[in-house]
Amino acid sequence: MHFAREGYPWIFGFGSLSLVLGLLDFHFSGWILLGLTLFIAFFFRDPDREIPDDTDAIVSPADGRVITVEPLARGTYASEQPAARVGIFLSPLNVHVNRVPVTGKVTRIHYRPGKFRAAFAADAAEVNEQNAVSIQDAHGRRVVLVQIAGMLARRIVCRLTDGDQVQRGDRYGMIMLGSRVDVYCPAEVELKIAVGQRVKAGETVIGAYRTQAKT
Repeated sequence: MHFAREGYPWIFGFGSLSLVLGLLDFHFSGWILLGLTLFIAFFFRDPDREIPDDTDAIVSPADGRVITVEPLARGTYASEQPAARVGIFLSPLNVHVNRVPVTGKVTRIHYRPGKFRAAFAADAAEVNEQNAVSIQDAHGRRVVLVQIAGMLARRIVCRLTDGDQVQRGDRYGMIMLGSRVDVYCPAEVELKIAVGQRVKAGETVIGAYRTQAKT
């Protein structure tokens, strides 16, 4: 089992403190801190995933439950053309490491401060704090993934920068303590998921391009 690098200071810090308390015969406090250490390790877990080989596939950027699949008009994150949005809700028990849904180049990163309403709320995608990453593939097709903070999630981690080349399934960040990740897909993508479905980051195919791009 791997752990997200943001978690190592917490895991080693609380783990070391629980060991010290145990050696000093503060056994009750030591056991409490050991339990906290195990919970933190569980939260920051980062399991390996089987990444699909299909170059036209778009994989889920997050573990969780699909809470919305909806068409969108012009002016969305994805482009000025009609697009679809897939919203994925992460509970505190889900793996919180986010993964890149497509291979391509990061063309834009946009952070927007906002509120901290429940991530599953209907207006959370519009009003909550969020960070959007646009990725364009070799054929000019663009997908946007948006990390959205929730009621408990107060820290968004994005390790990408403009111009980065990324591969489908790459780890790119996380959101702390339950949250939401939305994926904006172009109109030519055929979605393959439904509301209520459970998905895994980097592994579950949420959509695929209907036709091969022109070379």
